[in-house]
Amino acid sequence: MTIEIRKPSEEEIKMAETWPTWTKEVSEFPWSYNEPETCLILKGKAEVTTKEGETVSFGAGDFVIFPAGLECTWKIIEPIEKKYKFGE
Repeated sequence: MTIEIRKPSEEEIKMAETWPTWTKEVSEFPWSYNEPETCLILKGKAEVTTKEGETVSFGAGDFVIFPAGLECTWKIIEPIEKKYKFGE
């Protein structure tokens, strides 16, 4: 399972403006994805570790795509705020 992290295009930033916002304090919790999630990180920093042991880090300004079927643990390092969308 590969988590894609990259800088968003101008079009993707505009698209994300219409998505819901999620915020979370510094914490650690397990999570699984029944469908893909695309998100734009507005503030903060986090690490996600997959059940296979791969750890990725991302923060403000990153565009992140989590694949369907991913099982992982989120570690919020700095309080996070993101725009997100589930599904394709």
